Formats: sequence, C-alpha cells, structure tokens
Amino acid sequence: MTATGIILAGGKNLRLGRNKALEIIGGKPIIERVVDRLLPLIDQIVIVTAKGPHELPTNLEAEFAEDIYVNGGPLGGIYTGLKASQNETNILVACDMPFLNTELLRHLVFLSPSNDAVVPRSGPELFEPLHAVYSKKCLPVIKKHLDSNDRAISSFLKDVKVLYVEEAECREFDPELPTFFNINRQADLEVARKMAEKES
Repeated sequence: MTATGIILAGGKNLRLGRNKALEIIGGKPIIERVVDRLLPLIDQIVIVTAKGPHELPTNLEAEFAEDIYVNGGPLGGIYTGLKASQNETNILVACDMPFLNTELLRHLVFLSPSNDAVVPRSGPELFEPLHAVYSKKCLPVIKKHLDSNDRAISSFLKDVKVLYVEEAECREFDPELPTFFNINRQADLEVARKMAEKES
C-alpha cells in the first residue's frame, strides 16, 4: 500500500519560544528524525508550515505546503496536508515527535482500509490524533468543520468512520510508547536528549 507522510510544522511554538522542529536530539534536528522514521513507509512526504517564510531545512526529502486555513490550528494543518497528498492513505504526525515507532505506524496503515481514520488511544478521551492515519475521504468533513469555525479534532472525528487502536495493542509494537512523546517545554527537550542517549 502506498502512503503519504504528513508532518505538521505550522505551530507557533509558544511554550518553548523557538522552533522545536530544529532542536537537536540524538545528533540531528527533530524534523530530520521524523522524516527518517517515515521514509520506510511512504512514497511522498508533505511538511505543512504556516504561511510565510519558515526556518526548516530545504534539503529534506519532502514537499512543503503552506496552511490553507490561517489560524486553522492542527485541524487546518491536517486539511492542508491531505489536499497536498497524492495518496489515499496518509500517516500524519507532528514535527516534535522524535521517537516515532515505524512498526506501530506500519500497523496503523495496515488497519486503515475501510476506515476514514485510524487513531491510537489510551482511554475514552486520551487519543493521539497527531499520530494517526487519515484517508483523503476526510477532506470534505474537515472543510465543513473549519468553515463553521469548529477546529476541534475530536469534533471532526465524530463525523467520520474511525478505528481506535487501544493502548495495549500499541504496546505490542512499542512497549514504553515513546512514539507518542512530544516536545512542548525545555524540560521535555532535556528528557528527550536523555532518552536518545539510551538509543545508542
């Protein structure tokens, strides 16, 4: 099955105060780690950025797409990525997830036929919509929500066919679930760097 990897990199980085995608973890920028872990699974990568110039390296094996909906939040980023995708199946992740588990992502893709979205979760309201698989069939539903100024991903997911993958199943591929770890604050960066040291 062919798939596109969509990386959301249009956030304002308010809590960290600088572009977290460029922070160095394990010897390379986080965005490069994300691309590296997607490459075995996809034949196209789309990095979604905010409108205007961005600081991301241009030597990545990726295309860049500017947010169609200014201030559309993550849901707007999902829409932009899906519009730019050349494939029906799309692995969507955030740019600040340095420990993505390729085998778990492969499993989510395997589960995706006949579903509009495949989303991991660890409880009724604890889900990972920015570490998920989406079909291009979601586009009109997302557009409807964005045009109604409803940017909640949880709201959009109620209007499509979603397969939720429970925590126990995710742990079969990634026992400690570092795949969901993301960077928000300086403390997260320090933890991530210690985690990366244990990889080598």
